[in-house]
Amino acid sequence: MGSAILNSIAPEEPKVVVPEYGETADIQDKEVSMEQLCSISTYDQWTPLSVSGQLPKPRYKHGAVVIQQKMYVFGGNHNGRYLGDIQVLDFKTLSWSKLEAKSQAEPSESAGAVPFSACAGHSVIQWGNKILCLAGHTREPAESLSVKEFDPQTCTWSTLRTYGRSPSSRGGQSVTLVGDTLVVFGGEGHGRSLLNDLHILDLETMTWDEFETTGTPPSPRSEHAAACFAERYLLIFGGGSHSTCFSDLHLLDTQTMEWSRPKQQGVTPESRAGHAGVTIGEYWFITGGGNSRKGVSDTLVLNLSTYEWSVLTNLEARAPPVSEGSSLVMHTINGENFLVSFGGYSGRYSNQAYALKASLKPSVPSQQINESDTNGFSPLSVAENSSRKVIFEIEELKDEKSLRLKQELTGLENRNAELTEELHLVQDQLSIEQTRASKFENEISDIQQRLQKMDTLEKEIESLRYELDSTVSEEESSSGNELHRSRGFWRWNG
Repeated sequence: MGSAILNSIAPEEPKVVVPEYGETADIQDKEVSMEQLCSISTYDQWTPLSVSGQLPKPRYKHGAVVIQQKMYVFGGNHNGRYLGDIQVLDFKTLSWSKLEAKSQAEPSESAGAVPFSACAGHSVIQWGNKILCLAGHTREPAESLSVKEFDPQTCTWSTLRTYGRSPSSRGGQSVTLVGDTLVVFGGEGHGRSLLNDLHILDLETMTWDEFETTGTPPSPRSEHAAACFAERYLLIFGGGSHSTCFSDLHLLDTQTMEWSRPKQQGVTPESRAGHAGVTIGEYWFITGGGNSRKGVSDTLVLNLSTYEWSVLTNLEARAPPVSEGSSLVMHTINGENFLVSFGGYSGRYSNQAYALKASLKPSVPSQQINESDTNGFSPLSVAENSSRKVIFEIEELKDEKSLRLKQELTGLENRNAELTEELHLVQDQLSIEQTRASKFENEISDIQQRLQKMDTLEKEIESLRYELDSTVSEEESSSGNELHRSRGFWRWNG
């Protein structure tokens, strides 16, 4: 995506030169600090971040998580090569740095060994002040799924010991924190086999369990998105198989272990795989991904209480936040929620970071006013100020609703253009088929005419044979003795 479009999203931001990996980003006009995120004034629009430090190598299908105002990025894929590095974006300074991690020394390991193998399609989960890393595609896949723990304070890796039957190794799965458990679903295993099995790891006992479920589970898939709601419900959205992408939504009640299909409302989401999701309260934000036809350009929001979909914003199809395999995290500054997207693939590999300030705000309790604290203001003036505040809030809601309607209208217009293009393609194919059918009809008519001529020829031949037989019979009757001596050509009389 060109820089002109990105600058139109946030014209107040300084220009950023984003080079290939191995170089340093040049920042103009102001010192980079955490205030840059706070300075984003527009809600629900993706804004490129001005960053400093050595940029990470472009990648997709990596993992990312936020701990103590830092985003940790693990591994990924670049040009078919698995990465094993750890990159950190400090939200205080918006600067990149690379961590050199070591392993927690064990008798069978050297102190300098790094157990985090280069991988892609893995899952990283925050657990307290530690980071858990599970599954993923590697150059030398193991038979079973292992659980590794990274301590940001000491920059050390360790492999956790688990009990029970571990799931088979895989990549592109979802790993979701539900209470004190990790729920692993689906993914792509050995031999590109697609999975829809469910495994639960109890983080208190570190024991794996494979539960029996009722209802109809999602079909086998990978590169889907998963979320937890009310520390009880697991939601699975989208994903893909080897032949198609999905747009379905599935719900698992982890107390009854029953699968169901919630009744969805609002806009109908496009099928997608390779997307990313993050929850803020009862809202689930989905961005990125694509299907067999294109990259998906909308950022969606699902109300987890009503299962109503809405479009938060639209971007051009090749914009990095639309990329397949990008990461998405949430960071809160001064009560404002920011989504941060990094990396991905949209025709080329990206190493850019983008931020979006979500307009969903927590409810603020009404302010109580005591007569002794009015500082000379009468109750009437307070009421007038409250009325003005209500009017301003109503106007703000109208503006937000108008913006939402415009965004939905834009989405519908884009969808209409796509359907019109598909209709033209179908009409062209129909015209081709009609031409072929007309050609076949002409060939059939020609064959039928030839068959009629053949019937006529056969009748003429039969007539000639009859006449010949009659002539021969007359000759036989008139000169029988001579025919007995010479033996005829057409008949054999013995």
